[in-house]
Amino acid sequence: MKYAVIGSGAIGGYYGGLLARNGTDVHFLLHSDYQYVKEQGLQIDSINGNFKVSVNAYAKPEDMPLCDVAIVALKTTNNHLLEALLPQVVKQDGIVVVMQNGFGVEQVAADILPKATIIGGLCFIGSTKIGPGYIKHSDFGMVNLGHYMPDGSAGGITPELKLITEDFLVCGIDAKPVENLSFLRWQKLVWNVPFNGLSVVLNSNTAELLKQHDSRELIKSIMLEVIAAANACGQSLSASIAESMLVNTETNMQDYAPSMKVDYEHNRPLEIDAIYQSMIDRAALSGVDMKLARMLAQQLRYLTHDDGH
Repeated sequence: MKYAVIGSGAIGGYYGGLLARNGTDVHFLLHSDYQYVKEQGLQIDSINGNFKVSVNAYAKPEDMPLCDVAIVALKTTNNHLLEALLPQVVKQDGIVVVMQNGFGVEQVAADILPKATIIGGLCFIGSTKIGPGYIKHSDFGMVNLGHYMPDGSAGGITPELKLITEDFLVCGIDAKPVENLSFLRWQKLVWNVPFNGLSVVLNSNTAELLKQHDSRELIKSIMLEVIAAANACGQSLSASIAESMLVNTETNMQDYAPSMKVDYEHNRPLEIDAIYQSMIDRAALSGVDMKLARMLAQQLRYLTHDDGH
């Protein structure tokens, strides 16, 4: 299949680079890095081995071929661009793989391309863009892929999901198909909600947040709030995963600056709506007031002068 990559940063650049290295027909839509990547290619420094790959680079979506699959790896703060981009780069009945953080992010693509198959990709990875066309992969790299169902039900292992998973596995991407995407979205929020927000508000990376007793307890309290909200919304998450996530982050993960902290330090918009507000609003429909998450979102809006409108 022919792939388009929209958003060639830490996520799109890394996974798209692996696809391209393996000879997959991949086409990258770039913005500020276009000229550099067109001439120099993508440089990936990875714990699994460094590599450089020449790629098909484009500055305009209308110059790209119509692809079978589009990988959406933009920050959710740029999702307003997708209405103009997606129909130009992927077939109406194609496959869109949404590799973004947050809750309900797949619905944006589903609204734009109602005939397309929408797959959510949850990336468990430490990856950072450190220069033009230059990605540093420092930890993990697994991707869980699930078929998107607007009502939050389990979509099962569909033929399209199998196709994407097989393509990823062949290229060395640790991909796993899951039956229930919504469950996995909530589970990832258990980590993302406390660590992303607190890394900005407390100006600390993961190791420092876990080293201090008070911040560790605050992280756990926020995790338990997310777990309670998930259960109220019909996704059965065990409270025990909070402590297991804390221990796993302490023992198996290098000290890491979450993506929101990196964005804040570079004066980029933060993914407050996707990671916080969408989840808070969904929980409220089930009668749950996420007070800690809401307070964290309010602090982030204050720091970034984002009034939420």
